[in-house]
Amino acid sequence: MEHALTAEQMRAREDAAIASGAVTLGDLMERAGAALAAEVTRRAPSGDVAIACGPGNNGGDGWVAARLLLEGGRRVCVLSLVAPESLGPPATGAVRAALAAGVPFEVCADGALDALRGSAVIVDALFGFGFHGAMSEAAASIAGAINASGAVVISADMPSGVDADTGAADASAVRAGSTVAFTALKRGLLLHPGASYAGEVVVADIGLPASTTPPDVLEVPGVGDISQVFPWPRPEDHKGARGRVAIVAGSAMYSGAAVLAVSGALRLGAGYVFAVVPETVADVVRAALPAAIVRAVPATHEGSMARVDAVLTAIADADALVVGPGLTTVPSVGEIVHALIRDATVPMVFDADGLNALGGDPSRLDGGRAPIVITPHPGEAARLLGCDVAAITADRAAAAQRLSSDTRTCLVKGPGTIVAGNGRLGIVRAGNAGLARAGSGDVLAGMIGTLLAQGMTPYEAALAAAHLHGRAAEFGTAALTETCFTASDITRFLPDAVREVASG
Repeated sequence: MEHALTAEQMRAREDAAIASGAVTLGDLMERAGAALAAEVTRRAPSGDVAIACGPGNNGGDGWVAARLLLEGGRRVCVLSLVAPESLGPPATGAVRAALAAGVPFEVCADGALDALRGSAVIVDALFGFGFHGAMSEAAASIAGAINASGAVVISADMPSGVDADTGAADASAVRAGSTVAFTALKRGLLLHPGASYAGEVVVADIGLPASTTPPDVLEVPGVGDISQVFPWPRPEDHKGARGRVAIVAGSAMYSGAAVLAVSGALRLGAGYVFAVVPETVADVVRAALPAAIVRAVPATHEGSMARVDAVLTAIADADALVVGPGLTTVPSVGEIVHALIRDATVPMVFDADGLNALGGDPSRLDGGRAPIVITPHPGEAARLLGCDVAAITADRAAAAQRLSSDTRTCLVKGPGTIVAGNGRLGIVRAGNAGLARAGSGDVLAGMIGTLLAQGMTPYEAALAAAHLHGRAAEFGTAALTETCFTASDITRFLPDAVREVASG
C-alpha cells in the first residue's frame, strides 16, 4: 500500500537515513535533480527549459536538474529567488557544479521574469515540502509568471505555495501540470485544494532506504489493496452467508433516503436487506425495491419512527445496522438512536439524522457494545466537534482522527474522503463532483453496512465502500456527465467499480 507523508515524517525519514550513513543529503539532491530532468524529458522532449530555484534544498534540486539538462543538450536558464552564493550546503555544491557546466542564471527581478515567458517547460523548484504560510512578494511574482506562461509546468516535490501537510494553497501558488514527489507522496498532494494544483503526480525513488511505517501515516489504498480484503462471494455461499443488513431509515418527508440506503446495501451484495421504516413509507420502499424485506414500524403523526421497542425487534437478527438516512430529528428518533447505541451488539453505521440526533455531542456514541462507523460531511463534523466548517475543510484528516477511537471509525466526506479508526488513517482518491448530490451519502451508508455484515473491519469497510462509491461516480459521470448524474445512478454504475476491483 502507498503512504502519504507529512513534512515532519519525510524529514525524519531523510534524517534517519543520513544519520545511519546510508546516504548523504548531496546524494539525495543529485538523484532528485535527475528525477526532475527525466520528467522534463518525458513531458516535453524539446524546447527551452526555465528552472525557478528557491533558497533551500528544493532549489538545489532545481540547479542539479539544470546542469543535467544542459549536459543532455537542452537550452536551460535558472531564475533564482536569491543570489546563488547565499545558498547553504549541499545546495551550494549543486550551484557550483551547475555554473561550472555553464548553466546561465538570473536573480529574480521584474525583467528576469521574461525568461519564463519564452520557455517551453518551467520547473518549479522554489520551496518543496517545507512551505507553509504565505509566499513572499518575490516568490508570488515568480509563481504568477509561471502560471501565466502557458508552458509545461513541473513542480519539485510540491507545487510551490501548497502546504505539504494540509493541502492549503496560497493565492499565488503554482499550478503544475505534473509534480515529481521524491520518495513518497505528501499529504498535501492528495488533499484539496492542493490536489488541484499538483497535476499528474509521479513518485520518484531517490534512494532512501526502506523504513518502518511511522504512526499516523496516511494510507493511500489502491485497487489491489481493496481487492485483497474485499469479501468476495464463494461457491458455497448462500444468502445467509452474505450478510443481513438492517437499514433504519426514512420518514414521510424523506422516503427517498431509505430507498437509496437500501439500494446501496442491495447492490453491494447483501444476502438480506431489512428496510426498517415507518409504516407511512413502507409501500414506497416495497414498490421501489422488491428485493428488500420491509419491516414497517409505528410512526408519529409527522410520519417519523415512533417506538424504540418496535425498532429493536425489527433489527434483532441483523449482522449490521445502518441508522439515520431520512429519519428526521423528532424526539422519538433521538430515543431510538440512543437505544441502538446502548443495546445493539452488531456493527453500526450512523449517518445523517443518526448523527444529528447526537445533538453535537460525540460522547453519546461512547459506552456501546458494538463498533460504530460515523459518516459525517464537513457540516456534521463541525457540529460534532463544536467548530466551524472552515476548520474541518482546512484539515479533514485531523477532524476524522479527533472523531475516531479504537471502537469508532470516522469517515469525513469530501473531495478525497478521509477515514480514521483504530489507529489507522486513510484517504480515498476516487470520486468527483457527481457525488455532490443529496442522497449520495445514503447510498454510501448502505454500502458500508453490507461490508460490515459480511465481516470486514469497520475501517476497511468504510475505505472500500468509499472507493467503490467514488469509482461508480467516475464511471457514471463519464457516461452521463457530472451535471446529469444523480444519487440513484450510483448503484447503476457500481458493478463497473466492483469489476475493476475484482481484476486488481
